[in-house]
Amino acid sequence: MLIEHRGQRPVVPASAYVAPSAVLCGAVTLGERARVLHGAVLTAEDGEVWTGADVVVMENALVRGRLRHPAIIGNAVLIGPHAHVNGARVEDEVFVATGASAFPGSLVGAGSELRINSVLHANSVLPPGTVVPIGWIAAGTPQARLFSPDQHDELWKVQRELDFPGTVYGVPRGTSMRDIMARQAHYFGAHLDDRLVEDGQTETDGHGPSTG
Repeated sequence: MLIEHRGQRPVVPASAYVAPSAVLCGAVTLGERARVLHGAVLTAEDGEVWTGADVVVMENALVRGRLRHPAIIGNAVLIGPHAHVNGARVEDEVFVATGASAFPGSLVGAGSELRINSVLHANSVLPPGTVVPIGWIAAGTPQARLFSPDQHDELWKVQRELDFPGTVYGVPRGTSMRDIMARQAHYFGAHLDDRLVEDGQTETDGHGPSTG
């Protein structure tokens, strides 16, 4: 399903495949031979989503572009089932396994692996060739440290400086859920004006990711 959002339509080259039950919403541009499988969602909220060539986004994965943090996927990348790439940049030849997450402002270096249910925290930088083990968390900049799930106190010392609420919700830490969700309801209310794109109306020639 292709959806126009905020006046922007997906760009799908003729060599790409989008499953009938997948969703491309807004300013989403696929690379050559990209494959978006059943149930996957690529949504450009108020930012952009770009994929390189030979990218496979598997079943029920979510790739989300944001205003200050577009989702940019390099060449030869696998986004596994139920993975969550939210406002992150993923360089070439990266493996994002089932259930793994990369949060806004993060960078996954070339040739890295986010293994099953692992997390790359907001504003964190994973160096090229790094493997994040199953269920572990990578956090920190200019170079992320790896934390096992039982290292909560050590992780928090790094995590609290990464400004997750400011990056994701635009609010200071400690803002009430009522205030956060009022903002989120307004933010996602932009979808009230979405329109389905009919067959034959999709753009087929795109350019590289915007750097503005």
